[in-house]
Parts: sequence; structure tokens; C-alpha cells
Amino acid sequence: MACFFRRNIASKLSKVLGQSEETFISSISAIPVSKKQQSPDFRLSVSSLLQNGSLSSTGDIQAEAEALAQRLKPDNVVEEIVVGRGAINFKINRTLLAEAILSKLLNECHLFGVRSDLFSNLKKGKTLVEFSSPNIAKKFHAGHLRSTIIGNFIANLKEALGNDVTRINYLGDWGMQFGLLGAGFQRFGSQEELKLNPLHHLFDVYVQVNREAESDEGVWQAAREFFRHLEQGEDGALSLWKRFRDITVEEYQRVYKRLGVHFDEYSGESFYQRQTQEVLQRLQDQGLLKTSERGTGVVDLSPANDMSSYSTVMRSDGTSLYITRDLAAAIDRKEKYDFDEMIYVTDKSQSGHFQQMFQILLAMGHSWAQSCQHVPFGLVQGMKTRRGEVVFLEDVLDEARARMLRNMGESRTTKDLEDPEDTAQKVGVSALIVQDFKGPLVSDYKFSWDQVLQAQGDTGVFLQYTHARLCSLMRMHHLSEESPLEPSLLQEPSAVSILQHLLRYDEVLYRSSQDLQPKHLVSFLMTLSHLVATAHRTLPVKGSPPEQAQARLQLFKGTQTVLANGMRILGISPVEKM
Repeated sequence: MACFFRRNIASKLSKVLGQSEETFISSISAIPVSKKQQSPDFRLSVSSLLQNGSLSSTGDIQAEAEALAQRLKPDNVVEEIVVGRGAINFKINRTLLAEAILSKLLNECHLFGVRSDLFSNLKKGKTLVEFSSPNIAKKFHAGHLRSTIIGNFIANLKEALGNDVTRINYLGDWGMQFGLLGAGFQRFGSQEELKLNPLHHLFDVYVQVNREAESDEGVWQAAREFFRHLEQGEDGALSLWKRFRDITVEEYQRVYKRLGVHFDEYSGESFYQRQTQEVLQRLQDQGLLKTSERGTGVVDLSPANDMSSYSTVMRSDGTSLYITRDLAAAIDRKEKYDFDEMIYVTDKSQSGHFQQMFQILLAMGHSWAQSCQHVPFGLVQGMKTRRGEVVFLEDVLDEARARMLRNMGESRTTKDLEDPEDTAQKVGVSALIVQDFKGPLVSDYKFSWDQVLQAQGDTGVFLQYTHARLCSLMRMHHLSEESPLEPSLLQEPSAVSILQHLLRYDEVLYRSSQDLQPKHLVSFLMTLSHLVATAHRTLPVKGSPPEQAQARLQLFKGTQTVLANGMRILGISPVEKM
């Protein structure tokens, strides 16, 4: 695999420059496959050697590259060493390339790529990922799709790289919105409707009470009263709130199952409403809690301590706020899990909230707040179903499944499927995920059903089609486990291109682990799928001599493994038939 070849090149550099091999590992990268011509396999960046002090600068990078290249000698692993622009390129022995990658794939399967030297300095430990986190008593909004699938990707990636991951769904189940909903249900609610169509009814009540509150201060007064009863633990208010919560969680779990997402812990703001008083007391004791002119409790965050920047942590009536409950939750989780890192996945409008929260934790003396991170994302625009503008995620999932079923119905292979609806569901979800993950997460993007469900181009449908096609090939032809690997039979350009591309897999995972962006992995898998489409045409299994057929099957089997591994990290369930 890539680490074996990278280590060989690092060893050459170590002997010539007199430093440890580890010094050079990060400066050696696999070269992206070129459509136009066969390219070398690895590139050594000379400028990175200058930056880490491995080389002394003479002011002419090209001259330094040429001088260093002359001191490095080819061997039975590295066939050619050629100077590029400010870099040195290395071509690996083609038979060895095939043998190393395919034997590694055969032995490691789902661990392929994650045992690379690139991850040797990566700190592993306990990772908490808080994501999805919808509000109780509201149907799962389409806007929560991004937090759910992004958080799931981050958790999957961390898990694949050996971290102990806990997935937390921190429900919005407290706060003034429940004052409004409680007051609204007392006015407009129906026990019968609540039994028949629980979430839809609660949503209607919430919309109605908000409309009333715009013109009637009495509604706000009733809402404040209901929330005060909640905070004081009054039985009637708590009983109604608990019913709303139980109904909603049950409904959410059904949607998560459709997305292939699970959580280790369902918690919520309500869990910490009592602990907020401890947080406020601690802030008071540490001299951090001030009282504003309006009587609210605030923490001064300004560098000059002049209140030019502050965060409100308590209402004037003494009730808690979202940030107070978040502070209590973070402190509690550190005590409970002793995590090494905690990642919050919410939209970019909450960036300021998390910045303030981390600042307050540090001011309180919690140095571990430096290992907390917010991963922000942009908005999805134009998500509509046939019935109009989308409000609920389930409508989107239904639409994706229905459209996919219709598309599949036009294919002659669909009739062979045991469960077309399940396949359409998985392919539809993968289409939504890939559409979402193609660009930087922080960017807004315009949703398009036509683009999402295309079978060609860089789509989730194409990804699933490629995987299913490889599975079909493996079903049609017997891959003999006793058959020895003959890497010398995989020298065609399309075979070499796939092998070269697989060299980059560990680097792609490493980049994703550094910035928590799925776009690197999506791009890698799309390129791999296009390379497979070419290889499918140029490397026929049927009609080829037995040894050659077996070598090609081994290549296709290895490719299918990497494709499936990468898809699962993205949160996509690979289908074997389409």
C-alpha cells in the first residue's frame, strides 16, 4: 500500500539527508491520476523539505530539486526518479504496485488505508459528536438533514480511524418555545388529534399560538407562566411536556432508521436545567457573573473587561437560557466521558454561540474547552416536493424513494430485486448525501432533484450503480481463493490507473480527518467510479485466459471493497443490485 512505498522513498531521503524517515513522510504524496497520460506515482515537495528544515535554501528550488534527485538512486521498488517543477517524482515498479495493493486489500479489507503511517501521530481517544439535535414537538425539518448526515459522517470517520466515538442527539426540549407550546395546547390542543397524528397536531398548535402571540401580549404572559411552572417542576406542566417529548423521540427514531443513522445517547436541554443553577453559582463565585442594566445575568467577554462584548446567561426572572444549558451539558459530559474531543455540528448561524460558550468555559478554568470544536454548515435552498415547498424531512425521503423507484422501473434489472422499495430508499438517501457533500460544508447550495437523481455524472446514484455493477461481476464470475495473485497481468493503463488512484485513499482519509470535510472522500470515490467504468470496458473478464481473468477479478474485488468502505464512512449503505 501507499505507506510501504512512502516509507521506501523516506528511507532513501533519510540516508542522503541524515534525518529520520518520519521527517519526510508528510512531504511525500501520491500523484492524482491523469486522464491524458500515465503519470508517476509519488511526488516529493521540495518546498516542504525547506519549510521543515530538512534542506537548506539556496533561493533556487528547481536547482535544489535537481541536486537532490541526483543523489537518490532507483532500486527494485522505485524504477524511475524524475525532477518535476519544484518537486521530485517517483515511479513504482508496476508489478510490485499491483502486488502490494491487492495483497494489502485481501488481508485488511475494511481496514485498508486506515493503518497508514500518516495516522501514526494522530491522537486517538474518546470522541463525542453532538449532531442532528432537532426540537421536540416539531416534525423533523428538512433543515436538520444536513446536521444529521454531516454528524454521522464525522462519527463514522473518527470510528474508522480507531477513535472511541459516542454519538449524542441533544434535543431542543426546553426553553420558552415550550412555554408557548404548553400555553398553545391549553388553548387549541385536542387529545384526540394528539393520538391520531401527534407531531402534525403539535406543529399546527405551535404555528397557531405563534400567530396569536404576535398580536396578543396575554399569550406571551401565559407562555412565560407555563415555562416557569416547568422550571419549578410542577406536575401538570411536566406531565404534558413529557408526553410531547416521548411522542417526538419515537417519531424521530423512525426517520433516523430510514437514514441509516443511530445514536448512543438521547439527551436534551431538560437534562441540565437543574445543573444550570450550579453553573450560574460557579460563575458568581468566580466573579464572572455580572448583572446588566436590564437585570439579566451576563458574562463579560471583552478583552479590555469593558462589557463591549458579553454573553447573556440568565434572564431577569432567573430562568436559564440555551447557552447556560449548553455550558452545563459540556461540563457534565467531561465528567461523565472524560472525552479527548467534542464536536458540535450545527448551521453556521450558531458560530457566535459556540465561540462565546468555549470562551466562557475557558474563563471558568476548563482548559479542555480547547478540544471542543464547532463544525458549521450552510443552508439548503429550493428543496421542494411535488406538493410544494418542503417543511418535513420525511417528505424529502418519500420523494427521493418515489422518484428512484420510477427511474428503476424503467430498467430491466429492477424486476430481479427482492425489495425494490428498500433499494430505492438506500439509493435515494445516497443521492441526497452525495449532493450535500460535494462542496465545502459551510457553503449554501441550491437543491435540484434532476441533478440529485441522475444516473450519470458525480451523483450518489452513479456511485451505487458502480458498486452494484462490481457486485454483479463478482456474482457472474467465480473468484478462486486458491488462485495465486499474478500482478504482472495487470499492466494495462486502465488497471494501473485504478492502482495509482487507490494509493491516494489514506491521504484522502487523512485530509478529511484534518478538516472534517467529506468532499475529499466524495471526489475520490467519484474518480474511482469513473476509472472503474473505463476498466469495465477495457479489461473484460469473460473470454479472457483464466489467469488473466482471475487477476482482473482480484482488481475489481479490491476496488469494490474500497468503494464500499468509503461509502459507509459517508453514511451510505452500498447496494449489491440495482
